Amino acid sequence: MLHLHIRDKILDFIDFFHPPFRKIMPIKTFRYAACGGANVVFGNVIVFTAIYHLVKMHDVVNVGFFPFKPYNFALTISSIFTFCVGFILNKYVVFTTSNLKGSVQLFRYFLAFLFSYSLNYLLLNKVFIEGLHLNPVLSQGITVVIVTAVSYLTQMHFTFKVKKDIEEIEEIPDL
Repeated sequence: MLHLHIRDKILDFIDFFHPPFRKIMPIKTFRYAACGGANVVFGNVIVFTAIYHLVKMHDVVNVGFFPFKPYNFALTISSIFTFCVGFILNKYVVFTTSNLKGSVQLFRYFLAFLFSYSLNYLLLNKVFIEGLHLNPVLSQGITVVIVTAVSYLTQMHFTFKVKKDIEEIEEIPDL
């Protein structure tokens, strides 16, 4: 199948760079960092920055009846991109041993995405831009580091966790 061929090429590429990090990072964490890093760089850095610079001269970006500040509009567009690409990379490249149904994974990924998006929004807007008065692009860079760490733990322990079979779960001894 084509997607398995693409997956194998992506893994070969990522795994080629793992040896120097072998002592400090397991392969799964390294794969997550590489896939997430690529997704972040393209989605949250390139797309966010490009969209922000296209609309920053406006005080408000009106989409239908909903007004956005330029940096919130850029965050929304880049988040839609990173949601799609991130789910595909996590499901087919990083967390391949999860035995949860794909629909369950997608729903959980969406919940984790909403949490990460909310955290990103709060940190970007309330903490770094409005609170500390930092540049929006710099603020998004700092926010990405924090949200990525939280996201990894969420993906590993919630979205793509491996459900243990009934036989694998230890029985509770009688008291």
